Parts: sequence; structure tokens; C-alpha cells
Amino acid sequence: MRMEKRRFSRRTTIKGAGALGAAAVLGGGASVAGPAAGQPAPFGSINAWSEIGETVTRTPLVDTHEHLIEEEDRLSGKHDRIKSNDWSFLLSHYLDSDLLSAGMPPDDHKRFFSPEVDPIEKWKILEPYWPAVRNTGYGQAVSIAVRDLYGIQDLSGDTIRQVQEGYQSLIQPGFYRKILLETARLDSCQVNCLSRPFMESRQPTLLMQDISIVGMHIGPDLETFGKPAGIEVRDLPDWHRVIDWWFDRYGDYAVAVKSQAAYRRDINYDDVPADKAEPLFKRILNGESLPPGDRKTVEDHLFWYAVRKATERRLPVKLHTGYYAGQGTMPLGRLIHNPGSATDLCRVSPETLFVFMHICYPYYEELVSVAKHYPNACIDMCWAWIMSPVASVNFLKSYLVTAPANKILTFGGDYIPVEPVVGHASIARAGITRTLGELVDEGWLSGDRASALIEPIMCGNARRIFRLEEKRQKLEQAPWVG
Repeated sequence: MRMEKRRFSRRTTIKGAGALGAAAVLGGGASVAGPAAGQPAPFGSINAWSEIGETVTRTPLVDTHEHLIEEEDRLSGKHDRIKSNDWSFLLSHYLDSDLLSAGMPPDDHKRFFSPEVDPIEKWKILEPYWPAVRNTGYGQAVSIAVRDLYGIQDLSGDTIRQVQEGYQSLIQPGFYRKILLETARLDSCQVNCLSRPFMESRQPTLLMQDISIVGMHIGPDLETFGKPAGIEVRDLPDWHRVIDWWFDRYGDYAVAVKSQAAYRRDINYDDVPADKAEPLFKRILNGESLPPGDRKTVEDHLFWYAVRKATERRLPVKLHTGYYAGQGTMPLGRLIHNPGSATDLCRVSPETLFVFMHICYPYYEELVSVAKHYPNACIDMCWAWIMSPVASVNFLKSYLVTAPANKILTFGGDYIPVEPVVGHASIARAGITRTLGELVDEGWLSGDRASALIEPIMCGNARRIFRLEEKRQKLEQAPWVG
């Protein structure tokens, strides 16, 4: 079919992305180009970009990964993750790493996040480095949050007092729902608590929880897992009983299990039998330091024990892949093996649904092939949009014309502070709009097919994969909800 050749003006393109605006993609006053040229497919009487943008804007996102602390802890300001309860807290997760990578001296970094420094004076510490980091995904997420939550277009010496006032005035009872549901337009969040294996959230249907299994197989963490279970661990069967306890107590309420062990090792877990791991586990209990190969044997056995418990409960297994948070510690030589190891996991346990997180950035093309080949492999774009907005568009474009569309999850904010989730969601919506619009422009999708993908990739897949309606009903009756 011959299509009319058009160009889109900046205004048309921004309208097509809904309320996101140019800053959601490129930040500040930078221009957002529409389709570069060529022949965009008509979408009835409205061009495809506009239709896609409007649909993306009104469709809720299911947030599949956060590290949010409880709202009551934010209200009190008393939590070990809150370094300083002022506007600098918005920069304390992820963007703090960009600041160090940009050359901020460690002493200035410490002062910037210190509660001893006046919040208004903190701008002087940030100012020399802000131009270097404001256009990264991390920087954009904070800028958009400041704009959408406080009505302030940018951080500067002239606006910092208003930013601090906005920060203080927003933190009132109910502000999580205001931020997540009203401003970010999320359906719900899934939280991987960093302070305990499972958080009995006071907002259980908003902040749905994973069971953390990392301490079940790494270490293992005898104190954190064993003490709440009330089980004295004297041998491997006792530790199995500890793991069983956590699944018996919270398996009905959890949406998934999660391990971020890939920060310290590859995800190449051999299926080790108990009799081989037992004597090595006893040596750990005796306080011995095992050589790497023996420690891997124990970790691998415990990993599969926990994974099989999750599989019995029909809980997806979320695994970190790819890029590391922080700075100065990431061994790319190990990360490149994550996709190959993912295929081994899928092959060993075809009944387990694995969710490979963060698109294994920067090795995302390899991860697309895992989802294409293995029925039990899903890919989660959590964190990816702010690691690299451009790479995330490239990934999603490649994924949607390569692998089954019912196995992709397109958003997880992955934050400890709640406010930047607004910015991340805005970037994700702009990226999804651009992805689908470019696929239509390039002739890979029709407008109708692009539109039909929006609901599944933004919320429908997550609702099905994590059985969210069933979990919501369970959580409404959770024993800790008074």
C-alpha cells in the first residue's frame, strides 16, 4: 500500500508522546525529533505516533521492581537508607554513582549527602558536576520528578530553595499513592526489600513484595533467615527447613522471588545434590573459609533448592543480569557470560519461569535470543530506561520483532526513594512511544499492530506472569494487615 510521505513537527511529536514532553527523552530544552523522514503508516485519520502516544499515556504501567522503603519510614525519616532527609535524597540512588564517575571528590560526595550540611548550601557542591550528569538517564529521572512533583523546571541556584520546600511539603501521609498511582500512573509496584527477606508492607496491594532468596544461597545468611524462623541450624537439612519456613509463611503473598547474586558471581548454577553439598555446608557452619570451588558447590545446591520451592509455589524467579549499580567495581568479563548461563538455567528447569532483569545491559542483544528460544524465559526492562534510554529503545525494538511479545516486561523503577520513580516512568513511556512509532515508520509493524502491543507490554503481561489479581485478593486478607 502506498503511504503518504510526511514529517512530524516537534509539537506533533510531543503531542504523540502525551504529557511526557521533550524532557522525558532528552532533557531540558533539547529538541525531540519525530520520525526522521520516510513514510509513516496512517492510523485511520490520525498518524501512528499520535495514536500510540495517547494510548501509552493513558495505559497504566505495572512496576515490576522497586527497592522502596515503607512510607512510614519516609515520613519519620528514620531509616538507614535515608542519609539526609532533604532534596539530596532524590539523588542518593544511582545518580550518586554518576556524580562520582563524573569526578566529584569523595569528600564532597559525603558532604552532599550529609545531614550536617544545610540543604540550600548543597547546591554549591552539586553545581560543578550537574551539567555532566543531568542528561544521563539517572539525571533525567530526577529532573522530571522535580518538574512533575514540585512544578520546577530544573535544578539551579535560583530554584533550589523551592525544590527543598517542595520536597518537605510533599512528604505527608498518603504521598506514596499520590506519587505512584496519580503522578506516575502505575497499577502497582513489586518491591524487593533490602532490609529483610520479605516485608509485611502496610500498603500490601500497592507495594507487593518479592521473597529475597539471595541470603538463602549466598553466605548463607544464617542470622537474617534462621532467627525469624526459630530454627537452630546445625546441618544442611536444618537450613532446608529454614528455606521451607519462608515459603510456607509468605509464598501465598509474594509475587516472585528475587536474587541479585550476579553482583558477586555468574548465574551459572550447577544442579548439585544434597549429599555433595552437606559436608561443605557443615564446614561453613564451623566457621571455615571454603575455597571458591567448594563455596560455589554449596551456593549452587542451595540456589536450586530455593528455586524449586519457588516453582512449587508458581512464583517466578527474578535474577539480576548485566550492569552493576555503583562505580569502580563492575567486571564486564563476567557479565558477558550471563546470557549463556541463563540458557543453562532454562534448560535445567523448564518448569521454572525465569525473569532475567535489567536486559543484561550492555549485552542485551544476547538476552533477546534467550527469550526467543526458551519458553520459560522472560525479560524485564526494570532499571534499563535510566541506565541508557537509547539502548532501551534499541532493545525493545529488537525484542518486539524477534521474540514473543507475551514475555516482555517494560517497567520497573528500581529505586529506594519513591520520587524518581515518576521520572523513570515518564522516560519509559516516552521510550515505548518512540519504539513503537519507529517500528511503524520503518515498516516492521502496522499502526494497528503497534497499538495492540501497548496494553500487554505495559501491564497485561505482568498481571498474568505474576498472577496479580490472585495475589491482590490474598494480600487484602494478609494477617499483618490490621
